[in-house]
Amino acid sequence: MSGSIFEDVDVYIDSLFTPDEDILSDVLSRAAAAGLPDIHISPGQGKFLYLLAKMIGAKRILELGTLAGYSTIWLGRAMPPGGKLTTIEIDPVHADVARTSLEEAGLSDRCEVVTASALEALPKLEGPFDLIFIDANKESYPAYLSHAVRLTRPGGLILADNVVRRGAVLGNSMDPAVIGAKAFNQALASHPRLEAIVLQQVGRKGHDGLAIARVKDS
Repeated sequence: MSGSIFEDVDVYIDSLFTPDEDILSDVLSRAAAAGLPDIHISPGQGKFLYLLAKMIGAKRILELGTLAGYSTIWLGRAMPPGGKLTTIEIDPVHADVARTSLEEAGLSDRCEVVTASALEALPKLEGPFDLIFIDANKESYPAYLSHAVRLTRPGGLILADNVVRRGAVLGNSMDPAVIGAKAFNQALASHPRLEAIVLQQVGRKGHDGLAIARVKDS
C-alpha cells in the first residue's frame, strides 16, 4: 500500500474533524515567514491532544518545545476558565512568534511562553501538572521524562511526540535523536509509576509515533 493513501486519509479525517481556521492557518504562515522549520504537528494530531486534555479536565499543562505555538493553541483551548499553560522554548525567535500567535488566538492570558532551556527550567518548576506534552530535542527525552514524572499528578498524562522516528528505533542508528527516543521508550515501558503505550502514526507528517503515559494513582 502506497504512502499516499495514508496522507489522503489524513486529509480526509482533518477535513471532517479539523476544518480550516484562519487563526491556525495564520500560525503556520507566520512560522514560515519567520523561517521556522516545518515540523509542526498536524491538525488531526492537534485535535487528538485537545481531546486528551479535555478528557482528563486538564487545568495545568506544561509543554516542552513551543515552536510557533500551534500545539500550544490546541492545548490551551482545551483548558477550562482559570486554566494555566506553561510552554518552554529555547529559541527566542520561536518564542516571539509563539507569543504573537497566542495573543491572536486570545490565549495570552492563560498561556505563558518561557524562553529557556527545558533542562534548566524544569528543576525550578513546581507541580502538579495535569498534562505534560514533550516535543523538544529528542536526545534529552530521557531526562525530560524524569522531571515529567515528578511534576505530573497521579492520574495525569505525559505525552511525547516523535518517538518512532520513521521506524529507525528498530535499528542501531547513531543519530542522537533516535538514541534519545529509544532510551525514552525503554524508560517509559519500565517505569514503575507509569502505565504507557506508543501509538504509531502515519499520514501527512510521515511515519512516527506518540507516547502516551498515565501516572499511576499509587
